[in-house]
Amino acid sequence: MPRISLIHAVPVAIDPVVETFQSDWPEAQVYSLLEGSLPSDLQEAGKIDQAMIERFTRLADYAADTGADGILFTCSAFGTAIEAAAAAHAPLPVLKPNEAMFEEAMDMGKRIGMIATFQPSIPSMTQEFEEMATATGASAKLETACVPEAMDALRDGDADTHNRLVAGAVDELGDTDVLLLAQFSTAQARPAVETKYDKPVLTSPGSAVRKLRRLLNG
Repeated sequence: MPRISLIHAVPVAIDPVVETFQSDWPEAQVYSLLEGSLPSDLQEAGKIDQAMIERFTRLADYAADTGADGILFTCSAFGTAIEAAAAAHAPLPVLKPNEAMFEEAMDMGKRIGMIATFQPSIPSMTQEFEEMATATGASAKLETACVPEAMDALRDGDADTHNRLVAGAVDELGDTDVLLLAQFSTAQARPAVETKYDKPVLTSPGSAVRKLRRLLNG
């Protein structure tokens, strides 16, 4: 059975991806590592600096040392740091949280909407999206909305308010072909979002699990 290491920056990201593995790929052995100081340290630094990049490489080192067949980072604000960790551990699959979701979305249409709940994640995710579009020749455009109050509600244990606020953000976006829920923790709002949006809704854990399964199972 493949051994997958999940590396988290916030506790609320853990359950959505673990539950997705249980439903979509139950054969995988899944283990979690939480480094909860990453978001506040990023906000204090204001950017992903060399020290942050080295921290991510060390986190991947630890996961690889425990025998991981694949590593999935679930923290969406740290794209360039995860890229460095992936390069250091190639050919071991090391995924950024949103790369699989972006790939699937670009196959579905050109007008792509995304709802986030953690504002510092938007610049790195937008950059990642644009770089992927350029590299693949896709003409897709990304439009974003952010509802940080939803993350606050979730941290306070109020999932219903979180889901309602995320669904409400659909009205902030224009006409799109597919909608993305940016954070792993936002995946639980999908049923509420689908009551207001009648086109495909992708979640980062769902797409990531599909990609890892494909990479490791062939």
